[in-house]
Parts: sequence; structure tokens; C-alpha cells
Amino acid sequence: MTTENDDRTHHIAGSLKPRIGLFPAALAAALALLPRMVCAGPPFITDDPEPVELHNWEVYLGTIDQRTSAGYTGTAPHIEVNYGALTDLQLHTIVPLAYDRPAEGPGHAGLGDIELGAKWRFVQESDTTPQIGIFPLLEVPTGDEHRGLGSGYDQVFLPVWIQKSAGDWTAYGGGGYWINPGSGNRNYWFTGIVVQYQLCKKLALGGELFHTTPSTASTSTSNGFNVGAIFDCTEHVHLMASAGRDFSGPADMLAYAAIQLTF
Repeated sequence: MTTENDDRTHHIAGSLKPRIGLFPAALAAALALLPRMVCAGPPFITDDPEPVELHNWEVYLGTIDQRTSAGYTGTAPHIEVNYGALTDLQLHTIVPLAYDRPAEGPGHAGLGDIELGAKWRFVQESDTTPQIGIFPLLEVPTGDEHRGLGSGYDQVFLPVWIQKSAGDWTAYGGGGYWINPGSGNRNYWFTGIVVQYQLCKKLALGGELFHTTPSTASTSTSNGFNVGAIFDCTEHVHLMASAGRDFSGPADMLAYAAIQLTF
């Protein structure tokens, strides 16, 4: 894409994974389902290969909410910061205020697991080829796992993302491998694709399909969808939201909303 606004239209995030620590099986399933709901490219789970432009910033103030049979979990809010450190290289962090409100028992809130990453685009888009990039992420276990606010382990995501545009349409997706340590946990794969349409100068609409393999010995494959929108209030202020559900996994409802500042 050619402008900062367009870049953010197609950077859909991303990267926090809300937890349900009081229910181990639900927690593991949530980790598999949301490797980047605040994770990956806001407002979607699937990300794209486009880094922030050189010496530019993106700052998000957002919230992610997930409902399962075990209760509610998410962030309220989280802060995501991306910086174009070099040409085609973006540095990334997310700091969440996480919450866990189980169906039974007391709820908790506090610092969640902090996410660190770097996005590097190594193939530029042309008329015949897509742009390609990698975006390795590290989930640092800063949240209290005993209060349902963190995983208790370092987790690593190693994805490859691809994007191609044609007029007002853009498609991006790919996937990667989650290294998911912990008793009873499994390493697992995430894949996803987003198709997005620039409806008018200020509004983009998109839809996403995603798939994860089992993250524990007791969970199953997950398949789901999200629909979302990005509205450019001004050149530097953007609103974004998405909502969806999991067809076959633990989450009955997923929702994301954020305000983004670009400068």
C-alpha cells in the first residue's frame, strides 16, 4: 500500500492471548484460538506482512473480549505500540490489563502477559508477486497465571505472512507455529486469511477465516471467523472493530475494538 492510512487499513494484529486460568482446559483452548486477536493485525487475528513506515509510530488503545462456557476473559484495555525502526522493519510490543471473570468463583484483573516482536518484510509487492514478511513474537509471562491473567511460560510464535492487492481489494494471510510449553500443552499451528474491501475513502470492511490445531492433549482443532471494519476519522485517528465466533472450538464469542493513532 502507498500511504500510512492504507498500511493501517491492511494491518489487521496481532497479539495478546486472553487466558482463563481457573479452568485449565478452557485456558489451553483460548491460547490456541487467540494467538493474536490482540494479538496479530488489528482488528483481526490473522496478520499481514506490511511493517510501519520508517520512523513512523502506531499506538492502539483497545480491548479484546472472549466468552466461553467457562466465563469471560480479555483485556480492558491493552496498549499496542509499533515503530518503523528501519526500512521494512517494525518493532512491536503489547502491554495488557487482563481480566478473568469465570462463570463460577471470583474474578481477577491485573497485568497480563506482555508481547514483544519484530516484523520484517523481505519481498516487496509487484504486479505479479505478493509481498512476504515474517513476524516472530515472544509472549513474556508477566501475568499471574494463578489468577487467570497469564500462561506462566514464555511462548513463541513463528509466522510467515503474504499479501496481494488488486484495486480496492486486498487479501492477506498465512500462518505459523506456536511453541507452547507447559504441562499437558502441545505446540500447535495457526493459519488464517483475510479478504478486505475499501468501501470508500474512510471505510474498509473485511472478513476472516482461521484455523488452529490442538494446543493441548485434551483440546481439539478450532475453526472460526471474524468480520470487521476500519474507519479513518482523520489522517492520524482511526477506529476499528471486529466480532466473530469459533465454529468448533471453545469460544462462543470474540470481539475486538480499538482506537489507533498514527504519526
